[in-house]
Amino acid sequence: MKIPRALTIAGSDSGGGAGIQADIKTFSALGVFGMSAIAALTSQNTVAVNGIVEIDPEFVSSQIRSVVLDIGVDAVKTGMLSNAGIISRVAADLRELKLETVVVDPVMVAKSGDRLLKTEAVTAYKTELFPLALVITPNLHEAEALTGIKVETPDQMRTACRMLKEFGSRYVVLKGGHLPGNPMDLLYDGRDFQEYVTERFDTPHTHGTGCTFASAIASFLARGFPVNEAVGNAKKYITGAIAKGLPLGRGHGPVHHFHEMYTFE
Repeated sequence: MKIPRALTIAGSDSGGGAGIQADIKTFSALGVFGMSAIAALTSQNTVAVNGIVEIDPEFVSSQIRSVVLDIGVDAVKTGMLSNAGIISRVAADLRELKLETVVVDPVMVAKSGDRLLKTEAVTAYKTELFPLALVITPNLHEAEALTGIKVETPDQMRTACRMLKEFGSRYVVLKGGHLPGNPMDLLYDGRDFQEYVTERFDTPHTHGTGCTFASAIASFLARGFPVNEAVGNAKKYITGAIAKGLPLGRGHGPVHHFHEMYTFE
């Protein structure tokens, strides 16, 4: 019996809407056995990030090796890796363990606006982790920070994709949800673009959107889908999760990871 397996390497969200918690929920909702290597602990809710404790890079590595060398991994998703030391250690493990189906979500800022990535870590992403990624999934703000250009139009998204591809990943998925109109994400393989456009829902309950989307891509890759289909299926899944977002807390409530199984209506 083949059980698809996915590993998330990311930060924990005490509020349950993003980070490790969102990733595990997504893996479970999409029929994948989920495992985790926690790179940071955060004290956060729907309003703010109130504290961050970074995990020692060697202990992050120990978690990764513990599951890979025993259970095995079909796909890896990385999320909040808050400093250059953690990024370098994770990159070394991916190389040494020959993990190639890797989705890198370069998490820089929380939904609340709180910064989650130290400045020096941006270079580590570009030079060490992106070249090992099958797919990277920046949003527009992250793309601007990584490329140094403004990304405010579809044409600028294409320019940013070309620049991001130069950092070495096999595919770039640039998320365009911050632009007006129906949200359009772009998949770029170095030659061709593929657009994924869905309906926009007017809701504040979008906490964990980026984490969930990247984890959904990793889930479908773990199940054997090619990249373009994995992205399309993940886009459909996250759109439904946003549409059924949960009105919890006083700020940005979480998306509904199990919307295909039950609702609260």
